[in-house]
Amino acid sequence: MATVASGALVNLEELAPPSPHFNHGTSLRVTGKLQKYDVETAIAVIADGNASLKVDTQHLNLNLCIGSIFQFIGELLLEPDHEAILKARVGRNMDGMDLNLYRQTLQLLRDFQAGR
Repeated sequence: MATVASGALVNLEELAPPSPHFNHGTSLRVTGKLQKYDVETAIAVIADGNASLKVDTQHLNLNLCIGSIFQFIGELLLEPDHEAILKARVGRNMDGMDLNLYRQTLQLLRDFQAGR
């Protein structure tokens, strides 16, 4: 039986070479504020800080609202021009979450897991 990866927790700013997460097919969990959404292509753009990421939402049944915070789990696809797009298999609205506090918590989790 095939196992579905849970998605590595990453900040959008970490999704650039030479990050170990910036690989074709890597399963990721990303969170950001919805900046754009194209209904015809089902492509969303989320942003956090100075970083942004395209998200393919065609297999999701979500009410996407510009300015809302969303978390997506899916696989990273690298296009020939090295532009990244996340092919989302799960998405959820995270309105009310403080993105700065989320980033701090993620760093604390990593420190704990590293035994620091």
